[in-house]
Amino acid sequence: MESAEHFRAAVEKRDLSALEDLFTEDVRFYSPVKFTPFEGRPMVLGLFGVLLRVFEDFHYVGRFEGAAETSADGAQAPAEVLLFRATVDGREIHGIDLLHFDESGRIKEFTVMVRPQSAVQALGQAVLAGLTADGLA
Repeated sequence: MESAEHFRAAVEKRDLSALEDLFTEDVRFYSPVKFTPFEGRPMVLGLFGVLLRVFEDFHYVGRFEGAAETSADGAQAPAEVLLFRATVDGREIHGIDLLHFDESGRIKEFTVMVRPQSAVQALGQAVLAGLTADGLA
């Protein structure tokens, strides 16, 4: 999926401006540290600004593509899973980004899952601090 490749390149280059056109206006971002999703392109872009600062040594290590039900409406959508490794506050994180695409190839739903639990806690604290500093929380 071409959009996933553009997304991966933008994240690896830490190019926030390149991400904007890759998301739908009503994109939903499901985080491992918050029960309800972050909603809308402005909020999700703000969150990515924080994530790009928080993650150290972030790199993708694999990918899978297919289709999956979305969380928002349960509809089948083209999807891609990107596996990543990173460090947050000295803790190594293993994770996946699950991207769901709309009919035009834009990301309409984004789910992040990470392990281990200690890394999830460190990530949650760092992201909350970043969102607060940026006036988003």
